[in-house]
Amino acid sequence: MRREFFLQDDVSNKFWTVELNESTVRTTYGRVGAQPRETCRTVPDPARARREVDRLVASKVGKGYREGSLASIPEHRRTDWSQVTLSEDVFWRLIRLLNWKKTGDDDAVVEPLVAALAQMTEEDICRFEDLLASKLHALDTEAHAREIGTEAYRTGQHFSADWFLYQRCVVVANGPELYQRVLSTPQEMPKDMEFEALLSVAATAFERKTGRDFDHETPVSYETFSNAAGWGGRSG
Repeated sequence: MRREFFLQDDVSNKFWTVELNESTVRTTYGRVGAQPRETCRTVPDPARARREVDRLVASKVGKGYREGSLASIPEHRRTDWSQVTLSEDVFWRLIRLLNWKKTGDDDAVVEPLVAALAQMTEEDICRFEDLLASKLHALDTEAHAREIGTEAYRTGQHFSADWFLYQRCVVVANGPELYQRVLSTPQEMPKDMEFEALLSVAATAFERKTGRDFDHETPVSYETFSNAAGWGGRSG
């Protein structure tokens, strides 16, 4: 039994296959058109081997892979971002462009996102900034601040408002699933990480596109303590 899957999106053009031969589970994977890589594992019990295949398939499907013949994968076309209008869904598509393989060089991490956003209209760039601000604003609560570790909000103790903002950026930068989970469950707030670079994406894209400074005021502020309701009525 052999099953074939592929993933095509704004970033990826990949395939994955799994084959079960009695108790042996063989997988291949890689970029479409490239030399495939292979793993092979023997599981003592055939029933356990079938469950392992089911687990692997579920994991891939959860990541967006679709089942289909590799011989008939559609041609992968790069997204023409100039033809895309900013929406909630597109915002998260853009966030997924962040290149975490370049971790340690924030400019390189955000470059694919900046490059794509710079192809869009000035209005779309402003809309991206509005959506980013609204998501950071929603996370600006005392409950979330209490979860961020040694510099967390504590009455009468040191609290870095900037650090809390940069940690909220981590939540948004890691996509809608983590964002929604952390928004509803503050205890899921990532610890000891920051991603300040996300705050400059719209400005960099706008300046690259127009040659002008980015002078846009968002409907809500992402600065810490701006969400008065999230701090029990406290502001600024």
